[in-house]
Amino acid sequence: MSNAAARLRSVLYMPGANERALEKARELPADALILDLEDAVAPEAKAQARDRVCEAAASGAYAERTVTIRVNGIGTEWHDADVAAAAAAGPDAIVVPKVGSADDVLTVERALERTGAPAGTQIWAMLETPAAVLHAAEIAAASRRLSTLVMGTNDLLNELHAQATPGRGSLQASLTLCLLAARAEGRTIVDGVYNDVRDAEGFEAECVEGRRFGFDGKTLIHPGQIEICNRVFSPSPDEVEYARRVIEAFEQAASNGAGVATLDGRLIENLHVESAKRVLRLGGAST
Repeated sequence: MSNAAARLRSVLYMPGANERALEKARELPADALILDLEDAVAPEAKAQARDRVCEAAASGAYAERTVTIRVNGIGTEWHDADVAAAAAAGPDAIVVPKVGSADDVLTVERALERTGAPAGTQIWAMLETPAAVLHAAEIAAASRRLSTLVMGTNDLLNELHAQATPGRGSLQASLTLCLLAARAEGRTIVDGVYNDVRDAEGFEAECVEGRRFGFDGKTLIHPGQIEICNRVFSPSPDEVEYARRVIEAFEQAASNGAGVATLDGRLIENLHVESAKRVLRLGGAST
């Protein structure tokens, strides 16, 4: 398993009932995997999928990828057993669907403590209902174990009675509120899925839009989406080079006693330096 602080550009759902898919995921270049016990698994297959997913998560076969398990939702007949088994497997995180309040997060936190989950096992909360969006700030602040917010845009669209359109105008308010909550609490946040796996152009446009919004990455439903997602959510060579120049210009100005600098006619302040350092970290470059 990965370092829990690893970047999350591409987060791929993998069906927990599909043994071949779980094996294939070992070679895929996704930053993170969600081994799914919820939507991707039929009711009669839940118990078998749970055993298979937990064995896979505990195997260490996924190298540096972040490995998570999506359990069934709070209140379902499978939730308690899912959490207990996942706690024993010790994935990087447990993904909880349809979180609607801070109390939901605390319920999962207590269950993890009760079942002996490793201290490093995080909680990822899925925001996919109007209630979740309206309580996003409380959810993000609920627990030290909570590290990541995951947008569930398909369910959110359904509950809003909204239509999916290019540019996602019907979701922009919800996405923005959730982003604000994540940044206010220093959490990671990943965008929802893009449903048409054949539409590479539309998918890339939505990745670009998500990065511009401020998302750290995007959830995916097909391995064919990984390359585009990783590329879009990584700084380009030009961005990395400009970030280096920003830092150098500011350091030169500071050495001369100035608190600001100019670069290519633009004012450079400390906030721009912090942004530049973030670009270098995301690009895997040294400052």
